[in-house]
Amino acid sequence: MPRVRDVVEIGYWTLEPGPRNSITDVKGVRVGHATLIEGRGPLVPGKGPVRTGVTVVLPHGGNLYKEKVVAAVHVINGFTKAVGLVQVEELGVAESPIALTNTLNVGLVADGLVEYSIRVNPEIGITAPTVNPLVLECNDGYLNDIQGRHVKQHHVLEAIAKASESFEEGSAGAGTGTVAFGFKGGIGTSSRIAKTSLGSFTLGVLVQSNFGRMEDLIVGGVPVGMYLRGSGPSGTSGSINVVVATDAPLTPRQLRRIARRVQSGLARVGGYAYHGSGEVVVAFTTAYRIKHGAAELAHLASLPDEALNEFFKGVIEATEEAVLNSMFNSTTMEGRDGHVVRQIPVERVVELVKSGRTAGPRE
Repeated sequence: MPRVRDVVEIGYWTLEPGPRNSITDVKGVRVGHATLIEGRGPLVPGKGPVRTGVTVVLPHGGNLYKEKVVAAVHVINGFTKAVGLVQVEELGVAESPIALTNTLNVGLVADGLVEYSIRVNPEIGITAPTVNPLVLECNDGYLNDIQGRHVKQHHVLEAIAKASESFEEGSAGAGTGTVAFGFKGGIGTSSRIAKTSLGSFTLGVLVQSNFGRMEDLIVGGVPVGMYLRGSGPSGTSGSINVVVATDAPLTPRQLRRIARRVQSGLARVGGYAYHGSGEVVVAFTTAYRIKHGAAELAHLASLPDEALNEFFKGVIEATEEAVLNSMFNSTTMEGRDGHVVRQIPVERVVELVKSGRTAGPRE
């Protein structure tokens, strides 16, 4: 499947991507999926059809509970059932893999993260503090038997075990049943190199796209959604989750500033943070490993705020590209009750972007 920059020239992207153009360009970051596709036909709640999964982001390959990463969260629109955000906001660190799944599976996926953490750290809750599992979610119920809560503990462990630098985009893992702008959404990623006077750093983005009205879709500054017809729901409900990673030495406050700029990247593709859309950003840096709790944060050496401009620009570009990659790499999916959501018509979008049309009726 093509990635958007392989087929569309977007002239206002000026920062260089990393070698994979992926969140895993940040050294040590790995991503894993467990994808569940079973059955077809009428919905039988609790039985199927199943079109869902889980995606995990591992900030590094060590023991995350003992070697936490500096992190921050930003909630653009709080129509979400995510767990773990409050402690990250309070303490400025993340101590578990970051998992993405469907709305009603949050509890079971959190349980999987707890089980993983206990297996690696059997002292949790006995001689050591408890663990804060971090789970983000999107509603994939248009295609999936969401009441079935089909993602189980072993699927979370499977995704963690499979995590690597290379991973599938589009209809995989937590993106298996998602819908974006009336077309098939999913998992997408991108990265940028932020060049500062103090050195070059990498910033990567991963999204789980499940949001947007079709008529709002913008590609390369062209409102292509005005000329397209999709097959999925194109209302105001839905969500998008964004994970931002960097290797730059930054504080939680600085990461939060970068996370806020994600909204500008979503706006570039036509995201308006409508009432029913849950939009959450988790950002972390791999520059430090916090071994002794939040007290260490007071002694971190970090870049000056004046160096953040390249990160602001980079996260906006990478977010926009990641969303488009999530759609360009997804395939048409038939789900429960015969619901079909088509892949975005890539050739037609390329044609529209090249022609630069900006107004007129949908064809």
